Amino acid sequence: LLCTTSYTAARAGRRDEALSMIEDAARAARDLPAVPPAGRLFAITPASVQLYQVGVHWALGDAGAAIRAGGQLRPEQFTTAERKGRLHTDMARAWWQWGKPEQTAQSLLAAFRVTPAEVRDRPSMRTIVEELNRAHAQSPGVRDLGRLVLADGPRAGAR
Repeated sequence: LLCTTSYTAARAGRRDEALSMIEDAARAARDLPAVPPAGRLFAITPASVQLYQVGVHWALGDAGAAIRAGGQLRPEQFTTAERKGRLHTDMARAWWQWGKPEQTAQSLLAAFRVTPAEVRDRPSMRTIVEELNRAHAQSPGVRDLGRLVLADGPRAGAR
């Protein structure tokens, strides 16, 4: 609850509230196991809270803090493709916000390998790919990403 409320506050521009709640969540998660016990209704781990930290800092416009928060996260720490993909797309947003096209492309390529639809069909991700192609076509990975994501045009029913 603290994680999602913190992210919501960050998206609404309520910086102090967002940071306070995500810090509280990180403190609460500190003693949780890295792998949640089977059957747990909410599979919250320190890594899942850290992933929310990436999103909160990105939403607040602090790409450096977002990159720092996600720097130690690895896809293996997450059990679902959706969370693994989210790691990569959130890091891509932060890299893009920081003006790092190569890292942005690499993160989006990693996301595409895990959950292609999250990159191909999500308007915000497509926009980043389009902008990468327009302004940074020579950066490593950008052309490959464009071929994978933009080759068939916008998807019908994309969210």
